[in-house]
Amino acid sequence: MDLRLSPDDRIDDGKKRRGGRKAAPAKAGNGDKPRRSSGGKKKPSRRRRGIGGFFVSLIYFGFSVAILGAIAAGGVVLYYGQDLGSSDTWEVPQRPPNIRVLASNGQLLSNRGQTGGEAVSIHELPYYVGQAVIASEDRRFRDHFGVDPFGLASVLVESVQAGQVTRGASTITQQVAKNLFLTPDQTLGRKVQEALLAIWLERNYTKDQIIELYLNRVHFGSGATGIEAAAQTYFGVSARNLSLGQAAMLAGILPAPSYYNPRNHPERAEERQRLALANMVREGYITQEEADAASLDPARTTARSDRVAGAEFYVADWVETLMTAYLGEVHEDVVVSTTLDWDLQKHAEFVVREAIREYGEARQFSQAALVAMDTDGRVKALIGGVDYSMSQYNRAVTARRQPGSTFKPFVYLAALQQGYTPDTLVVDEPLEYNGWSPENSNNQYVGPVLLRDALAYSINTVAARLAIDIGPENVVETAYRMGFTSNFQPVPAIALGTQEVSLLDLTAAYAPFANGGYGVIANVITRITTSDGEVLYEENPSGPGQILTDTQVGMMNDMLRAGVEAGTGRNAQMGGWPMAGKTGTSQRSRDALFVGYTASMVGGVWLGNDDDSPTSGMAGGSVPAEIWREFMVEAHEGLTVAELPGSYVRLADRVADPNAAPTQAAPEGGVQNPDGIGNILNSIFAP
Repeated sequence: MDLRLSPDDRIDDGKKRRGGRKAAPAKAGNGDKPRRSSGGKKKPSRRRRGIGGFFVSLIYFGFSVAILGAIAAGGVVLYYGQDLGSSDTWEVPQRPPNIRVLASNGQLLSNRGQTGGEAVSIHELPYYVGQAVIASEDRRFRDHFGVDPFGLASVLVESVQAGQVTRGASTITQQVAKNLFLTPDQTLGRKVQEALLAIWLERNYTKDQIIELYLNRVHFGSGATGIEAAAQTYFGVSARNLSLGQAAMLAGILPAPSYYNPRNHPERAEERQRLALANMVREGYITQEEADAASLDPARTTARSDRVAGAEFYVADWVETLMTAYLGEVHEDVVVSTTLDWDLQKHAEFVVREAIREYGEARQFSQAALVAMDTDGRVKALIGGVDYSMSQYNRAVTARRQPGSTFKPFVYLAALQQGYTPDTLVVDEPLEYNGWSPENSNNQYVGPVLLRDALAYSINTVAARLAIDIGPENVVETAYRMGFTSNFQPVPAIALGTQEVSLLDLTAAYAPFANGGYGVIANVITRITTSDGEVLYEENPSGPGQILTDTQVGMMNDMLRAGVEAGTGRNAQMGGWPMAGKTGTSQRSRDALFVGYTASMVGGVWLGNDDDSPTSGMAGGSVPAEIWREFMVEAHEGLTVAELPGSYVRLADRVADPNAAPTQAAPEGGVQNPDGIGNILNSIFAP
């Protein structure tokens, strides 16, 4: 067998042999590209097909992302929305009730409650109030469905360009939703819930109702919630009477009420006012001429900026504390009419402020309180402090201080009820009782003295002897009968006014001396109604009834009248009006008081310091008596002069007139003496 290869079997030779013939196309192998036939239809470009595919893929990808985003957004909405419960259960929460407090003539004293002002209908407001807020806070308010996509996009662009969040994007409706239902937390969940609630509000309330909700619920700073509270707080007017300039200022401060507060930062507030007016011009609500005129409106200055005291706020605070006793829990807006006389209140405020200005620094006192009431206990004026904006502590109603000698009349009254009379002779001399040794303020003693003169010149040893003689428990019982509410301890030192009382209680306890012996309960409320006029409470004058006899009233007025005619209270004399009263000074001159009365009015004045530091030797017969006189002269203007009630004839007069009725017998140990020594007491005890 021939196994040798022939030339035809060689590969090289085979290639040469195929040289003249067309070789079969080789299959594409690794890295080999198939050759394109020169004949037939031209295939499409691979590059062109790739660009089109990219756009198709991009659209597909975007669509997929949108679907996924919508699903994710729906999940987020569902997740946070389920915390809100079913929309069928949603309802606008009731606005906290407002207490509107009025003087006796209808003058607004103040609003009390969580909001500081009553709710006002949008139709009661000037048309430009809502426009000012819309132009500044949400100019597309009338067009969007609760959420403003265009506004969101605008804020997004601005924030990206600025590199930080430039402003909020919440609509007025969203702000209402936040204020009504949510916390102020800036979280994704809260914003989602806010949007859901805003859409719900838009579906269930009209635009006017939503803007009304907003205006009555939004916070304007300085404790004012709602447009009425803001108008009263900053301008002293009702929101119903706001000027264009005032409305623009209130709208302008909304983004940051504490920063743009007209009281503390008037320049900032005025700048915000100009911006709000410009926004209103841009939206076509007002003309440029109207904006220019409004920015020059002098009413834009806050009405209370020059106010020092605002003492009527002390009365409003007091009224608020009484509401539970009168109505229980308050569930709706109420209007409270009070006994306060607006003109007398302003006069009292002026007199007190002037006294502080004139005497405060030299006499080293910084605070004052005043209470004035008619003889039935209706409070006509009340000053709880020098400046309410600096301190809301009510020194007339809430504070408890030592009354000093202004408490002595109740010791003497208890003695009268045990048989003493103003003409009873007692002895002023050093006293020691179970380790207690009261002294007179000047460390002088006059010996035998009439009870009348002892009270007129406020002799300490005599008051102490009376309390020991009749028993401190009888003094306490008498004080409670006269209307005091303090927790007294029956100890002899009570005779010197060492146990604390309120000025309101102290003043009211003098009223029976002025009205013929009838007990009173200090009162400031005459009527309470709902905002619709439904009567919830009507004053029904009542009290303890007659607690003193006519003779007891006469004897007390005889002694207390001597105190202002010749004794320590001479500075309180007010011309032709018959009057009576008593001075008081606590230990180390920390408190100085005067309480006095006529047949028409009772008044009490206290001066001192909140830290209980002593004054510069000030006595009740000095500045307090002068304040009392200045106030009472004005309060009695135009009134008919009337004598003090009660009947009592002094022993000296009965001796001169044998037909006079006999006096009461002197108590055991007491001596009747018609020859009082009042003529020598002035040089010893008078201030």
